[in-house]
Amino acid sequence: MESSNKRPLVGVLILGLIGAVIYLLATSNSSSSTSESPANPQSTSVAVEPAESSDQYISYETYQNSGDAYTDTNVVLFFNASWCSTCKKARDNFESSLDQLPPDLTIVVVDFDENVDLKKQYGVTVQHTFVQINDQGEELKKWSGSISVDDVNDQVI
Repeated sequence: MESSNKRPLVGVLILGLIGAVIYLLATSNSSSSTSESPANPQSTSVAVEPAESSDQYISYETYQNSGDAYTDTNVVLFFNASWCSTCKKARDNFESSLDQLPPDLTIVVVDFDENVDLKKQYGVTVQHTFVQINDQGEELKKWSGSISVDDVNDQVI
C-alpha cells in the first residue's frame, strides 16, 4: 500500500523533469544575439501574442474585449510561453495555416507566464496546453501537445 502513495509524487517529478528538459532545449536552441541564456524564463520579453492574426486566431486580450463575437465558434485557449520550443513550433504552424482554420474554430493565444489566474481557473500546470471552453467560459476539454490546426481541430468536441 505504501508504494501506491508514492505514484503521484513520481508523476509530478517526471513532469518537472520533462519541463526542465524542454526549457533547456528551448534556451540552448534560441537564436539570440548573445550566447547568454536567461536564468529566469519569465524574464524574457518575447511576446506570445499572435504574430499574424485573423478573426479566428486571436490574442487573449482581443477575446476578452469581444468575447461575444465568438459565441458561435469552438473557442480553444492555447496556453503557451515564449521560451517553450514546442509552443513556438505550434505558433509558427498555426500562423502559417490561418487559411486552414475551420470557420467554427477560434484559437485564443494565452501567455502562460502572464495569466496566472486563468491558469488556476482551468488547472493548467504546463505550457503548451489547450482548453476548449463554452460561451460561459466553462471548460469542455483540456489537452496538451497539439502543433497543427488539424491536431487542434481533431481534439475539439
